[in-house]
Amino acid sequence: MRLVVAHCTVDYAGRLTAHLPPAPRLVMVKADGCVAVHADGGAYKPLNWMNAPNTVSEAVDGDGNVVWTVRSPQGETLTITMSEVLSDTSHALGVDPGLQKDGVEAHLQELLAANCGAIAPGLRLVRREFPTDIGPVDLLCRDEEGRAVAVEIKRRGEIDGVEQLARYLEFLGRDPLLRPVRGVLVAQRIKPQARVLAGERDIACVEVDYDALRGLEPDDLRLF
Repeated sequence: MRLVVAHCTVDYAGRLTAHLPPAPRLVMVKADGCVAVHADGGAYKPLNWMNAPNTVSEAVDGDGNVVWTVRSPQGETLTITMSEVLSDTSHALGVDPGLQKDGVEAHLQELLAANCGAIAPGLRLVRREFPTDIGPVDLLCRDEEGRAVAVEIKRRGEIDGVEQLARYLEFLGRDPLLRPVRGVLVAQRIKPQARVLAGERDIACVEVDYDALRGLEPDDLRLF
């Protein structure tokens, strides 16, 4: 991972245009090609970002500014113009072991792996925890027509889950034995904002009843 703190402007051009005026910011480049620009606030969310795969080129303009141009295969560009670089460090983080799911999410994955038809009729399991370079996909399945389907399972479906699944789809789509790969976000509840983003990413959303999957009747005492 490369971490650069610099006074910079940021310009995005793609589905829309956006401009960040001069200010000190953190620019983060991950090993998988993701680029994110952060301010000293706003929790985890970057001010602007480009998901992998990307190409990053570096040049110096006529005013002596360091200019990074990040390009996606879809033609989007993120131009970061640095007037002063305060810090530039790189760190090899290695392979991350991945997020450990809580008890409900882990059990949901187990139940849905045993009953993929609860996600979509005719869906059959290929493998749980299917490995990719950026972490394992919860379930890799095949639909009735034999097409690959990547399933990400959450207790609550939020924007982060959509983005995570979109990154997995980018990597799985590079495998000629799998592509084209459809994505499905499965959760007990999916937030409206996540549904909107999923629609833009061509990702399906499915809500499931945890108690029904466990075989509980509607009138049974429920703890969740």
